[in-house]
Amino acid sequence: MVKFDPSWKQQLMDEMQQPYFLELRKFIAKEKEEQKIIYPPESLIFNAFVQTPFDKVKVVIMGQDPYHGPGQAHGLSFSVPEGIPLPPSLKNIYLELQQDLGILPSKEGCLSSWATQGVMLLNATLTVRAGEPKSHYGRGWERFTDAVISKLVNREDPLVFVLWGKSAQEKLQHAFKDQSKAHAVLTAPHPSPFSAHSGFFGCRHFSKINAFLEKWGKTPIDWGIRNVTENLV
Repeated sequence: MVKFDPSWKQQLMDEMQQPYFLELRKFIAKEKEEQKIIYPPESLIFNAFVQTPFDKVKVVIMGQDPYHGPGQAHGLSFSVPEGIPLPPSLKNIYLELQQDLGILPSKEGCLSSWATQGVMLLNATLTVRAGEPKSHYGRGWERFTDAVISKLVNREDPLVFVLWGKSAQEKLQHAFKDQSKAHAVLTAPHPSPFSAHSGFFGCRHFSKINAFLEKWGKTPIDWGIRNVTENLV
């Protein structure tokens, strides 16, 4: 179940020995024993930690839980594998990207090309039961991803945290209470069709992210979507 880039394994080794994480693993194993379909596939649960090593993170885009439809989830928030139809929220992300930077919407929804440039696409919950959104909430994933965020917040070099929607904003609000680092925190409504017109459109987060990175001498993100055939082993 646990597949990480070595840099993340070093950061989270102690966390994965905590009783709650061991109980979480037992819960997922029991779900599988009961023949429940779990997304994403086991080899991709920690895909965000493989594609974006700890020391390479520049930006964190916080999601909620994985897509719960067949073939959609692959361990990166808001992203779907190549060849899978674009979910509504991702279509709206592409529309904002076009308005902000003039990048035409892609027909592909795989955001691996962002992840490999340092954009960590992290969900609060890393697994879900097929057809049942939020079915793995409250089982320990939130505590685990809180620890991930804490590791990132405590880094010395400035990062950008992108919080779309109330859920992401509530999850991270406590992480910044007592820190004095120069991180940027960008907030907007969720890109869902239900809320995108309430302030997500026009937020210009993509250009703001790049302006921040350039200010700190970092290479900006190329937000164009590149077709990447993933190794799903």
